[in-house]
Amino acid sequence: MSAATGDAAAAPETPGRTKAFLRLVMIEHSVFALPFAYIAALTAMFQLDRNIHWLDLLLVTLAMVGLRTFAMAANRIIDREIDARNPRTAHREIVTGAVSVRSAWTGALIALAVFLGAAALLNPLCLALAPVAVVPMVVYPYGKRFTNFPHAILGIAQAMGPIGAWIAVTGEWSWDAVILGVAVGVWIGGFDLIFACQDVQADRAHGVKSVPARFGIPAALHGARACHAVTTALLVWYALATDAGVFFWLGLAIVVAAFLYEHTLVKPHDLSKLNRAFFTVNGFIGMALFGCALIDLLVRGLTL
Repeated sequence: MSAATGDAAAAPETPGRTKAFLRLVMIEHSVFALPFAYIAALTAMFQLDRNIHWLDLLLVTLAMVGLRTFAMAANRIIDREIDARNPRTAHREIVTGAVSVRSAWTGALIALAVFLGAAALLNPLCLALAPVAVVPMVVYPYGKRFTNFPHAILGIAQAMGPIGAWIAVTGEWSWDAVILGVAVGVWIGGFDLIFACQDVQADRAHGVKSVPARFGIPAALHGARACHAVTTALLVWYALATDAGVFFWLGLAIVVAAFLYEHTLVKPHDLSKLNRAFFTVNGFIGMALFGCALIDLLVRGLTL
C-alpha cells in the first residue's frame, strides 16, 4: 500500500473518533439542562432591560454545553471499570475502545476550556465561580463509591445551570435563580432515582451505591415522586417570585401532567417503559416549560 493510499484510508478516522466521542458524552442529552438555563437567562434579561442579549445567550450555551461535555467525559473515564462490569453499560465507547482514555481526556479538557473561556467572556463573577460549578461534576461519579445518595450530588451539579445563566446576564447573585436552580436539581435527582432502578442487580453485585441498590426499587420510586412534588412546589415559588404570567403557569400545568404520566410508566416490578419515562418525558418537560416561559416573556414585553 502506498503512502498516499494509506493517508486516504486513514482520513475518515478523525470524524469517526469525533462521532464516537459525541456518543460517549451523549451530547443530545443537553436538552435536559439547557432549557432551564435559557429560562433563567431570558428572565434576567427581561428584568434587566427587556432585550435579548444574543451574545450572552450564545456564551451561556457554550458554557453549558462545554461544562456538561466535560462532566460526561470525566464520568465515563472515572466509571469505565464499573461500566465494564455492568451488561447495560459494557457497550459504552470507552469500554469497547472506540474512544481511548487519552482521547476522552483530550475531549474533556477541550470542553472545560470552552466552559472557562465562555465564563471569562461573560463577566468576572462567572469566571470566579466557574470552579465551584466544576467540583460537583467531578465528585458525582465518585459518589456512588462512598454514599447511597449520589443522586443528590448530581442534583447539586445540575442546579448550577440556571444560577450560572442568571449571573452570566446580570453579573450579580440572584435568589430567584437559586429557586429555579434547586428546582432543576431536585427534578434531575428525582429522575436519576428512576434511571438507577435498572442497575440494581449489577450495583449490588459490584458494590456500587445508590438509593435503589440500598433501599430497593419501590423506595426509589417513592423518592422520585417526592422529588418531583418538591420540584413542582419550587417552580410555583419561582413563578410567584418572578411575577410570571399566564403562559408560564400553563407550562407549569403541562409539567405537572408530564410528571404524573411519567410515574405511571414505571412500576417496581415493571421497568420496561423506563427509557420512555427517562428520555422522552423528561426531555419534553424541559422543552415544554421553556417554550411556555419564552412565550410568556415575549407577551409581557421581552424584545427579540
